[in-house]
Amino acid sequence: MPHWSWLLSCWCSNSHERDMKYFLIAGEASGDLHASNLMKEIRQRDADAVFRFMGGDLMGAVSDGMVMHCLETSYMMLDVVFHLGKILGNMRKMKAELRSFRPDAVILVDYPGFNLRMARFAMRSGLKVFYYISPKVWAWRQGRVKQLEKHTDRLFVIFPFEEEFFHRFNLQVEYFGNPLVDAVGDFRRDFRGSGEWKKAHGMDDRPVVALLAGSRKKEIEAMLPVMVRVAMKHPGYQYVVAGAPSIDPSFYEPYLRETPVKLVHRETYALLESAHAGMVTSGTATLEAAMLDVPQLVLYRTGYPAYVLGKRMIKVNFISLVNLIYGEKLVEEFIQKDLFRRTDRELARLLDDAEYRERMLEGYREVRHRIGGEGVSGRIAERMVEIIKGKFV
Repeated sequence: MPHWSWLLSCWCSNSHERDMKYFLIAGEASGDLHASNLMKEIRQRDADAVFRFMGGDLMGAVSDGMVMHCLETSYMMLDVVFHLGKILGNMRKMKAELRSFRPDAVILVDYPGFNLRMARFAMRSGLKVFYYISPKVWAWRQGRVKQLEKHTDRLFVIFPFEEEFFHRFNLQVEYFGNPLVDAVGDFRRDFRGSGEWKKAHGMDDRPVVALLAGSRKKEIEAMLPVMVRVAMKHPGYQYVVAGAPSIDPSFYEPYLRETPVKLVHRETYALLESAHAGMVTSGTATLEAAMLDVPQLVLYRTGYPAYVLGKRMIKVNFISLVNLIYGEKLVEEFIQKDLFRRTDRELARLLDDAEYRERMLEGYREVRHRIGGEGVSGRIAERMVEIIKGKFV
């Protein structure tokens, strides 16, 4: 009969050498980007990592383990009712994959409407659950904190103020910086320069003003006409719209027809790197503009019922990530009312007031300091692998 200690040592060795399995769920373009970078970094630290995932083309370029493309689950809020059967079917498919794959960790990336339900299922199935880029419950729907507390093992947050917020609710939370730092760093290493980029798009030497009207059709419909109208009041500049990756370029054509405003598609960072100033719809783009040193104004408008409801539900003093991270007003925010007049006046200040621009750029340096240096995805990946392998708690 074999000696028990020998059997135990063989079992431990096999257990240690077993390939670690990771199941990721990302439902939007930004999640696909950050999840793909995380997967690359996990593989650097766990060469035998096995991935299964719902995600996009960037994740698919890292691994052939795609279960479902995120485009199959991408619906606007008003569309959810009409596609509820398909959405529920997608959830059933993902739950079946989790049951059969039995990963060492489920990594949920943003996308709370879908992922909070998957977190509950995964936790009840005895799986370890990491939530990366947590729901913005600090802004609204704070009731979701209880779901995160019950159905996740660890939160990996990307804004410095989130760590303190979640600690108040006794959640296990860790902050290693914002992965946009890595995305911007990668872009800057590969970018050939603003002069060459402008020439390639038929632009001249005049300063460029970037128009970032949002990533959804409803946002663009509300914001772009205001931006174009303001632009026409300030000649002497080149105005360029950043086309959202998920929106067909033809959607923008009616808003830009018979104007000198240009459109570039899938080149937002190149546009911001080349811009003298920007008009930016509230969202991640406000932080990207700050990281690329673009003096900006922030604006947002929605339907009146949504605006009234939002005012009651939103728990923060600012709508732009720049101001939230800075802790006070650094960039001007214009919401809902009288957008043209107020935006027109602020753009003139951004274009002409050198001292005002410099104060804003100085504030951006503080914002960048607070969100940390490059290597964010690597630091998060290392921590996840440590926890999964039981090296640290």
